[in-house]
Amino acid sequence: MNDFIHFPLHLYEGSRQYVPDLSLDIRAQFSPRTNGGLENSSVQAFVAYRDGNPVGRIAGIINRKANAKWNAKTVRFGMIDFIDDKEVSAALLDAVAEWGKAAGMDNIQGPLGVTDFDKEGMLVEDFDRSGSMVDIYNYAYYPEHLEALGFEKAVDWVHVYVTLPDKLPERYAKTARLCREMFHMHVRKLTARELKGSYTDKLFNLLNTAYAPLYGFSSFNMDQARQFVAKYINVVDLNLMPIVENDKGELLAMAVTMGSLSEAFRKAKGRLLPLGWWYLLKSLKFKHEKGADLLLIAVDPKYQGLGLNALIFEDLLPIYKKYGFEWAETGPQLEDNVKELSQWKPMNPEIIKRRRCYKKML
Repeated sequence: MNDFIHFPLHLYEGSRQYVPDLSLDIRAQFSPRTNGGLENSSVQAFVAYRDGNPVGRIAGIINRKANAKWNAKTVRFGMIDFIDDKEVSAALLDAVAEWGKAAGMDNIQGPLGVTDFDKEGMLVEDFDRSGSMVDIYNYAYYPEHLEALGFEKAVDWVHVYVTLPDKLPERYAKTARLCREMFHMHVRKLTARELKGSYTDKLFNLLNTAYAPLYGFSSFNMDQARQFVAKYINVVDLNLMPIVENDKGELLAMAVTMGSLSEAFRKAKGRLLPLGWWYLLKSLKFKHEKGADLLLIAVDPKYQGLGLNALIFEDLLPIYKKYGFEWAETGPQLEDNVKELSQWKPMNPEIIKRRRCYKKML
């Protein structure tokens, strides 16, 4: 497992684009005690060796809940990294394929995780752009290997990058006014006490409802929800997490955003000790980096199309400017999610960092 965790640090040594994961976060993904998703999933890590040295890694995942929902027999692969040698990449993917076939699976897809909160999608464009703490960065030869091995596109995701304006675009301002005046909606921030309490169930029920149609999604159980909250409650800035409610107090939408931690994670090099914790704390509390990561926006399907996102942007923009953020970037968005992508038009968005989920029959 140490080789599995540390191999990418050596593979990407010197890369200005790669953002390392924290070693403890990777280790936690394989423990049922720290990963509630393993209640409905099986995970197996593999490491490829040559002459005693690690040359690649991969994780096989069977998400039984997702397979039941989508009526599929899919083994997923994730956390894949390898040297530029097709013998190595083939051996890794064959290991997952054989593990999946032994469990009755008939196709392989990835990179995917146990949940939609895990990193997914192999980068196929914009290899010169910086990665982030929430997405995969990989070398340009990765997709070449997959395609040479007979894998084909299942779906693509893209990111949206915007330069933050000094003033809210008029289209957003008008829509936000309508939401307040006609539909009696308002934005507020949760307290840490609410987030640790019963409001967690509301948030994750909204996520499960809003994300249900998305590719490969499987719902979060409440054990997972509480694990996520416990993990991040001390590092998130609640000012950057607006929710939208109506005058009855019903939760209609939520956004989870935070300042970029890419530089802090690079300096930490996968470890909190001896100084990794200081780099992260500095970026979180004292000297923000220049951008914001828009991790997710979820809107109750009954209220989609009414412009609730405008209320969220109206709330966040002045906070972003106060924090000194110059740009914002979304996490991966499905390329055919027109509703999600079209909301950015008033901010002159740039579509960047296309990434792909590959598939192959076994």
